[in-house]
Amino acid sequence: MAAALGALTLVLAIPGSASAATGDFLYQYKDKLGTVTPGALADPQSGVCLNLPELLSDGEPAFSPSNFTDATATVFAEADCDGDTYYVMNPGKKLGSAPKLRSVIFS
Repeated sequence: MAAALGALTLVLAIPGSASAATGDFLYQYKDKLGTVTPGALADPQSGVCLNLPELLSDGEPAFSPSNFTDATATVFAEADCDGDTYYVMNPGKKLGSAPKLRSVIFS
């Protein structure tokens, strides 16, 4: 009985898998008027491709991503995390304005 209770206590003490990356993923994009505007994903969901919400399908891609989450972010030049152009960003990593992105997935 004591062993079973100890095992149950251990199982309850181990945290489950996270469903969200903690922190902010920042980027910039040009709005409809062409003004550079900051964008952010706060505590984004992990394991799911996220299209950047401000981007129009025919608009310019976002740029200058900064990963201030606790998860690795893989950013894609195309929507729906598609295409051969992508960058892997460890937590705390900032990329310059050259990389263009439309979608991201967090580990």
